[in-house]
Amino acid sequence: MTCKEYPELGEKIYSEVLDNGLAVFVMPKQDYVKTFAAFATRYGGSDCRFKLGDEFVETPEGIAHFLEHKMFDMPDGSDAMTALSALGASPNAFTGPDSTCYIFSCTDNLEQSLRVLLSYVTTPYFTDASVAKEQGIIGQEIRMCEDSPSHVVYENLLKAMYAEHPVRISVPGTVESIAKITPQTLYDCHKVFYNPSNMVLAVAGRVDPEAVIAAAREVVTAEAGDVPVRDTGFSEGPFVSESKTVREMDVSIPNYMIGIKLDPDPAGGEALFRQNLLAELAMDYLAGPSSPLYIRLYEQGVINDSFGFGVEEEAGALFAYISAEGDNGGDVAAELVKEARALASTGGDAEYFDGLKKSAIGGTLRMLNSPESCCMLMVNGYFYGYEAMSELDVINSFAVSDVLGFLKENVIPEKMTVSVIEPVKKVNA
Repeated sequence: MTCKEYPELGEKIYSEVLDNGLAVFVMPKQDYVKTFAAFATRYGGSDCRFKLGDEFVETPEGIAHFLEHKMFDMPDGSDAMTALSALGASPNAFTGPDSTCYIFSCTDNLEQSLRVLLSYVTTPYFTDASVAKEQGIIGQEIRMCEDSPSHVVYENLLKAMYAEHPVRISVPGTVESIAKITPQTLYDCHKVFYNPSNMVLAVAGRVDPEAVIAAAREVVTAEAGDVPVRDTGFSEGPFVSESKTVREMDVSIPNYMIGIKLDPDPAGGEALFRQNLLAELAMDYLAGPSSPLYIRLYEQGVINDSFGFGVEEEAGALFAYISAEGDNGGDVAAELVKEARALASTGGDAEYFDGLKKSAIGGTLRMLNSPESCCMLMVNGYFYGYEAMSELDVINSFAVSDVLGFLKENVIPEKMTVSVIEPVKKVNA
């Protein structure tokens, strides 16, 4: 076990990679009441086609999410969710485009809860009856998503940005795709992706690192396996696939998302992490709540409090987005381009930029007060190959010229798309 200290933050991270390849990270916070644990596999909704050895394997869309749902069933008929709740833990799980994570928080019984977590995630148990039942449950979930404007506007945004990239695949899949899932398919995917070499355990809070590593070594007994290779056969140019997509739904107020397609740094790791943080800072500089553009559009009534931005890095795709209510997404996109050009020509406002940097640093420091956020930092840092605690140093390294360069290069019509949800048009009788 190694220990890396961060004296400027008052933090330590203990880590070890077990003989079977499982990576374990522990951040003790002995003054905290709550402890948080995350056990994750690099397997998500985009991983429907992957390479194992020399062969490509195709699986139904939605299988990673389906597998997450079924992992709580145990061979003895018990339910892991119930077992964790009985210990006073609060369990949950989620699947994204490129990872699945099983989590719990607790104030007591950490070691027992941790052993339950590790045991059920590494113990697959599927039957024809349980799979058929889950197909009905997830089918209802999919239909609810299809009726959700916020879900549809986001899914359509991805499809408009990307022509082939698997990030276009809906994480829950479709009713038709999950109907193809069988117990054997689940067993096969669990064996491939839930092998210790493809997983990470992170714990933060009132915890003994030695006890965590001992529990992981004792419970996770599977041998190391081959790490599957994601399909990189898709071809994506730097520009969006479609400039606009519109869908009518039963809504009273139109809403939209504006996507900005970014070209991920091929070096990955720290370089991609830096690019991600730069994108967040640049979007704040361009359209954050204290930006001149935001204030002007708000005072003009073009936008309201629903207006917000974000940056996503998913399954090798990187993009920025803005979401808001209204029927003027195209106009707002044009204003973003106009403002980005104007800012790039001015040389920037260094004082305003320094204020945004201080705000971003403050947000990072607040995040470190959350055991949950610390766990996810360690998980993502391991999966994506960057130093989990380097965020402050990276933010401090940026200059206003970096932000202006980002805006000039990326906030252009060719890299932008608008996804709109409009009310259903009434037909006059």
